[in-house]
Amino acid sequence: MSGLVLRAGRVLTPGGILEPGEIRVDPETGVVTSLGPPGRDRGARDLGGRLVAPGFVDVHVHGGGGADVNGDDPTALADSLDRLSSFHAAHGTTTMLATTVSDSPGRLAASLTAIAAATRRPLPGARIAGAHLEGPFLARARRGAQDPAAVRNPDPGELDRLLELASGSLAMVTLAPELPGAGQLIGRLRAEGVVVALGHSDADFETAEAAFEAGARHVTHLFNAMAPLHHRRPGLVGAALSREDVTLELVADLHHVHPAVLALVARIAPGRIVAVTDCTPAAGLPPGRHRLGRLEVVLERDRVELAGEPGTLAGSVLTMDRAVANLVSHAGLALEAALGAATAVPGRLLARAGRTAVGELAVGGPADLVVLGPDLGVAATMVAGRPVHDPAGLLL
Repeated sequence: MSGLVLRAGRVLTPGGILEPGEIRVDPETGVVTSLGPPGRDRGARDLGGRLVAPGFVDVHVHGGGGADVNGDDPTALADSLDRLSSFHAAHGTTTMLATTVSDSPGRLAASLTAIAAATRRPLPGARIAGAHLEGPFLARARRGAQDPAAVRNPDPGELDRLLELASGSLAMVTLAPELPGAGQLIGRLRAEGVVVALGHSDADFETAEAAFEAGARHVTHLFNAMAPLHHRRPGLVGAALSREDVTLELVADLHHVHPAVLALVARIAPGRIVAVTDCTPAAGLPPGRHRLGRLEVVLERDRVELAGEPGTLAGSVLTMDRAVANLVSHAGLALEAALGAATAVPGRLLARAGRTAVGELAVGGPADLVVLGPDLGVAATMVAGRPVHDPAGLLL
């Protein structure tokens, strides 16, 4: 058999971790051709004690390395999405949803046009599997770092225009279910195969439950920008935790959610956690003032806040490798559970939106993988059999 053979101390497969393990990749087709214990191939590349895992899948990323998903010029946005792709590939992400914040109809149109084009062309790093609209149909009282001038009530006509511009690339929409007309939008989005996420919401338990019954299946950054869990008013948090058919985003940057709560959710909802970065353009840049969409934000160390509103988190500078490491070292998750939250669970979520299966290493599946060191730092990243980040030449 021909192809690239990688031999490592550990390889994460759908059945568990092989210790040691070997994976064979066909660079021509970009798929995994075999997976199992080490063989006798003398041409195998020995990765030593490193761990080979599926590439990370991030369904909520606004930017990184100065690149922003929102903008008003599709040509400039194409360059921005290329930089976004490279930045996150260096941190182990192989598939992502380019996520917009609430914006004007014209700027959202430009962003969706650019994202749709990016799903159809080669990118230098992580693939963009589609768009995630975080808004604009959000609750003003729970807007967080969303532009108050851009948050608005559901509009079926605007949704139709956005769907047309997306040309099948719209994978997820976050909305507040208590807004007038939200139920109609949930039905329309589900009919189009778009995952409906609830977030930036003041919904009570009954309203959230009704939205889940109507087809919503995901919650955007659980606990953040929503009413808190109360023993007499469980709200969206309580409704989401009580349903086994709903996946739950967690931003594990240790600012958005306390480590003890991360651990608690992992115990309550095993197999339903989706690790996300909620990453902004400020990631990888020096501390100071930056932008998220049309709003100014301030980066101090590893915390991003809305300028003029100290204490209001404005996304993060988290990357997926750090999210996994934080879930293990601070929240106490087992390695397989933390990796699953960054790979298989979000991969299955994208499959609901009709995307190609990602998030698992399996024979016949895409050769999307990340090579991790003992500290879970990224040594190399491969997308569809092509090395996109390999500073030490491990895969060449």
